[in-house]
Amino acid sequence: MSGYQGANEAEGGVGFTSIGAASIGTELTKLLLAEDIQPGSATSYQTAKTIFLHHPLGAKMAEVPVNMAQSQAREISVSAGPESVLIPAFNREWRQLGRVGADVLIKNTRVLSRVYGIASVGVGERNGDTSAPLDLETLATADLFFNVFDPLNTAGSLVLDQDPNSPDFLKPKALTISGKAWHPSRTCVVMNEQPIYIAFTNSAFGFVGRSVYQRALFPLKSMIQSMITDQYVIVKCGLLIAKMKAPGSFINNTMMKAFGWKRDQLKGGVTGNVLTIGETEAVESLNFQNLEGPARMARENILKNIAMAAGMPARLLDQETMASGLSDGTEDAKQIARYIDRERIEMAPIYGFFDDIVMRRAWSEEFYEAIKGNYPEYKKVPYETAFTQWRNSFEATWPNLLEEPDSEKAKVDEIRFKSATALIEVGAPLAGPKNKAELLRWLQDQANNCEQLFTSKLRLDDDELDNPPEPVATEEADATTGEETKEPHSPPFSSHS
Repeated sequence: MSGYQGANEAEGGVGFTSIGAASIGTELTKLLLAEDIQPGSATSYQTAKTIFLHHPLGAKMAEVPVNMAQSQAREISVSAGPESVLIPAFNREWRQLGRVGADVLIKNTRVLSRVYGIASVGVGERNGDTSAPLDLETLATADLFFNVFDPLNTAGSLVLDQDPNSPDFLKPKALTISGKAWHPSRTCVVMNEQPIYIAFTNSAFGFVGRSVYQRALFPLKSMIQSMITDQYVIVKCGLLIAKMKAPGSFINNTMMKAFGWKRDQLKGGVTGNVLTIGETEAVESLNFQNLEGPARMARENILKNIAMAAGMPARLLDQETMASGLSDGTEDAKQIARYIDRERIEMAPIYGFFDDIVMRRAWSEEFYEAIKGNYPEYKKVPYETAFTQWRNSFEATWPNLLEEPDSEKAKVDEIRFKSATALIEVGAPLAGPKNKAELLRWLQDQANNCEQLFTSKLRLDDDELDNPPEPVATEEADATTGEETKEPHSPPFSSHS
C-alpha cells in the first residue's frame, strides 16, 4: 500500500524518504551535526557556550562535580578563639556575601572555568577604583560587589606569558575588563586543568586551561545523533503496515476511494471498535525487535566515551540512579568520592580568596568590641593581634563524602565503647589515684564521642577526680564476738583480695 505522502522517488522509489537532521534547524544540531566536527576538533567559545546551554549533558558535565563538592558544608574551626561566637558570625557573613552567598559565587566561577577553560571573579566597592589594591582595613564597612567574568570579558588580559625565563611564565596577572584595570588583590583566576606551553585554547582566548568539552566534542556530537534516532523510533512506533491485495493495473477513482476509506477506518480505530479486513489481508506494526540491543549499546558507549574524555566517572553522566547512593562503599561510590575530593582540591584557591574576605567582614572591629565585653581576656589585646591569631588558627575541612548510615555508626560506637570499658576494667585496678583520674577522663571522652549511643554529654567534676574523697568506714557486727568493726569501702576500680 502506498499512502505515504512526501515520498522521494529519486532516493529509492515509493515508500522511501531521506532522513536529514538539517531540517530540524536548531542551533545545537546545526553546530554538532556539522561535517567538519571530527575527533580532535578544537572547541571554540561559541561552541562551548552552545553545548552548555543546549546540550543535554552540557550543564551536567560542568555543574554536577561542583554541586556534589558543595553538597556538604565545610567544618569550620578556630582553635585560638571563642568558637561559639566566631564560627556563627563567619557562617552568617558567608551566606549573605554579595547578596547571593559565597557558595553561589564560587560555583558560578568554577562552572564557567569548566565550560571555557578559565574564569575569574572580582571584588570591588561601589563608586570605588578597581585598579587600587583591596583595602583590608575598610573591608568590613565597604559596600562590596562581586562579578564573575568569562573569557570573553577578560579577552586579551589572560593570554598568559609564554617566555620560559619570565617570572610570570604561564601565570595569570592583572585583569583588564573592557579597558578597565582590576588590581590582582581584587581578583581570583580559576583554570580548568593547567596551561600547556604554546597550546592555545580557542574557547578561552589564551594559552590557559581547557574546556571540559574539549576532548569530548565528537562523542557529544554523536549523542545528538542518538537523540534524533530516538525521535524517529518514537514517531515510527505508531506506524501501522496494512497488507492488502493490490488492485489490477487499471485503477479508477472508485477503487482509490475504497482503499482510502479502509485506511481511514484503520487509522481512526480505537479500543472497542471492530475493523473488518479480507482473509488475505493483515495489519502489523513495524518490528523493532533487533533495534533495542544496538541502540542501547551505542548510547552506553557514547556516554562512556564522553565521561572518559572529560575525566569523569561514567556514573555521573549515566541516567540511571545509584540505588544505594554514596554510602554503600561500592567501587563506583569510592571512585566518585575520590573524583569529588580532587574537585575540592581544585576549588581550594577560590575558597581561600573568599575566606579572607569573609573573615575581615565577619570579625570586624565593631564585632571585636562585643567580644571584649563578654571575654575579659581580650580587653588588653589589640584588635589586629586577636584577628591574626584567629585567622592563623582558622581551619575549614570537608567531611567525608562516603557517609555511613546511622545503624552502622551505632554499631561502630558500640564496639568502641565496649573496648574502652574493657580497658578500664583491666587497667584501673593496677593504677594509682592520678592514673585512675586520667582513665576516667579518657572514658568520659570516649562516651561523649559515641553520639549514636548517648544523647547527652557526660560531665565529671575535675576537682573531685583530682582529689578523691577519703574512704568511708561502715559498721558491721563481728560474727564471733558480736562487736562492731569498722571497714572502709573500697574506692572505685580498686583491686580485691
